[in-house]
Amino acid sequence: MTNHAPRKISADEAQARANRLYRELRCPVCRHQSIADSDAPLATDMRALVLEKLQNGESEEDIKNYLVARYGEFVLFRPRWQRATYALWSAPLLVLVVAVGTLFWLHKRKRTPPP
Repeated sequence: MTNHAPRKISADEAQARANRLYRELRCPVCRHQSIADSDAPLATDMRALVLEKLQNGESEEDIKNYLVARYGEFVLFRPRWQRATYALWSAPLLVLVVAVGTLFWLHKRKRTPPP
């Protein structure tokens, strides 16, 4: 939790922030659904927890930290940039570089006449 004193927010503001946060959190039961889209009892409990914590003035980052501590990094649809996730974040770029390099090599090989 952060060092600042939690400030209470209106129910409407808490609900709007909760709806955004629901879409960022993966249901641990459903695997490929956010807690906003899941009908699993655990997702229902997580939505209630998120809304309650927001209404009590906790920040979205505090809530994410709590849920990651409880369910693991998998609960976030967008994993944080950490040493363990370098491969995950850099894989698309690596695939692109290899694909462009392969295409360039094939094109060059095709244009070069045999001896």
